[in-house]
Amino acid sequence: MLRTLYRTVFGIDRTRVLVKALGRFRKPFHGALLVYALVFAVVGSARYVALEDPDGWWPAVFASVFLPYVLLIWSPLHAWRLAAATLFPVATLIGWTGVADFQYWTLLPLVACVAAFYSGGVTATATVLTMAAVGFSESQHHDAVLAVPIITGVLYLFGARGRAERELEEQRGEKAALEERARIAREMHDVVAHHMSMVVVRCETAPYRLQGLNEAAQREFEEVGQVAREAIADMQRLLGVLRTDGQTPEKQPQPGISRIPELARPGDEAEVDVDDVPEAVGLTAYRIVQEALTNATRHAPGSKASVHVHKRDGQLDVLVRNTAGGPSRGGGSGQGLIGMRERVAVHGGTLTVKSTDDGGFMVRARIPLGDK
Repeated sequence: MLRTLYRTVFGIDRTRVLVKALGRFRKPFHGALLVYALVFAVVGSARYVALEDPDGWWPAVFASVFLPYVLLIWSPLHAWRLAAATLFPVATLIGWTGVADFQYWTLLPLVACVAAFYSGGVTATATVLTMAAVGFSESQHHDAVLAVPIITGVLYLFGARGRAERELEEQRGEKAALEERARIAREMHDVVAHHMSMVVVRCETAPYRLQGLNEAAQREFEEVGQVAREAIADMQRLLGVLRTDGQTPEKQPQPGISRIPELARPGDEAEVDVDDVPEAVGLTAYRIVQEALTNATRHAPGSKASVHVHKRDGQLDVLVRNTAGGPSRGGGSGQGLIGMRERVAVHGGTLTVKSTDDGGFMVRARIPLGDK
């Protein structure tokens, strides 16, 4: 109970429903919401100036109404907190007893949004606190107090499907991240196994390549080679655990940075002036370009893309841009960005994805090279 109270009043809120949802109608909805907040705030300020002496407190009334609705775009819970913490204190501070009805109708839509998008515990806590605030200021209007739990209860039931879909989407994202990490581990196995195999070969051939090795040095090379072989065997056993049922091992070598130009589509531009990067980094760069161009083909058919791979400031800079294209063909798992972020994170790099001013899209990865 105390934990839920803390979560409702002070907890960090990462729910960005009105930022992520609504699709192409998001910006018109946000604009309409801001216009509504502006009109509502102006009306409230005008009523205060008209009914009371204009003592200069009208900006406080305006801000206490307008700002929570602006914050509503990013966080309904934060918007409700701001309104609950400012509306009634402002009314008390300026001594406007007639503001109660107006403040009530300002706060009610915000707590209704909380009920629509948040869990039962948060909704119940916000409802009780709102009823307490409304009851304190509306002591003569019990119907207004009783309307709060009725409205929040109805909105909570209507929002149940949306909450379930968001939870399912989060679970899908977590599953996709785990699957991508397993795929990265399988691919990195091939890279690491290649280097370990070279260690084994050099250790086994050392007595024939190096003249005059004593018995102690030969035993040292034998022990190092044996440890390397055991490491390869351990990685192969781990790879068997990570491989899903029915999945067969890949026979072809993992692609590297030298094969990035092969990914370019007809009309695309590919500029790769780096060839001496670690194999794991080259594989990551290849997969990022591959995913970015696949997304361009799927979601911007007919677009032109440019690929630039450079080395600067100890990092590999991978930049993929595509112009605007035709309507998206849809399809895909929607987890491509998750895979790219996971791959870059393996090397401690950064990934930037965003729309461009010309209607296209940009993917940029900066991957530390380290010591090769």
